[in-house]
Amino acid sequence: MNRPSPHDVAVVDQAITSRRSIRAFLPTPVEREVVEQILAVAARAPSGTNTQPWKVHVLTGDAKQRLSEAITAVYDDPVQLQEHTEEYAYYPRKWADPYLARRRKIGWDLYGLLGIGRADKERMHAQHGRNYLFFDAPVGMIFTIDRILEQGSWLDYGMFLQNVMIAARGRGLDSCPQAAFMQFHRLISQELQIPDGEMVVCGMALGFADNDKVENRLVTEREPVQGFARFIA
Repeated sequence: MNRPSPHDVAVVDQAITSRRSIRAFLPTPVEREVVEQILAVAARAPSGTNTQPWKVHVLTGDAKQRLSEAITAVYDDPVQLQEHTEEYAYYPRKWADPYLARRRKIGWDLYGLLGIGRADKERMHAQHGRNYLFFDAPVGMIFTIDRILEQGSWLDYGMFLQNVMIAARGRGLDSCPQAAFMQFHRLISQELQIPDGEMVVCGMALGFADNDKVENRLVTEREPVQGFARFIA
């Protein structure tokens, strides 16, 4: 294989570093062929013994709207909301720094851009609820995994999800991975007729970013390499 040119390196790096979690999308449609191309590229992610644990439910149009309406109705009803809990723990049960500090910073940075104060619980609720509209993206995806698979397959799944988002950037599209859907796994499984043997992993919004929306100005910080890597000779 020939050594990549500086241009080749820059193109790949740009696709990775330009990926952001977009929270407001344009209504511009995304062709099914493009989504299929993205998923085909993403499926080249590595997986232990080539198990390929990913399963994707792609939603557009009426199907996406029906799911959004079903979840939103429950999310906005405090009584029904109490009946829905996550099937697996995405976040730690006991927070500690530096993770807690990072979590708080991104939350208040986003709310600061939107002008949402710490006491404004109603607007916080509404902003979080936009997850279930896929932030108005034309394409929503729900990812599931076979329940017989173990932790290693979840590592593989993360690489697949990253590939989806990077392949999308290569085509001028943006995305937002969404753990928020996990709370409503029973409702999602019912609406999408997902077999009992599959577990909801997360959702994802896909489309063209609305760059006029203030929430899309959010830029998250990253720890420098010396903060998380050790070089041992």
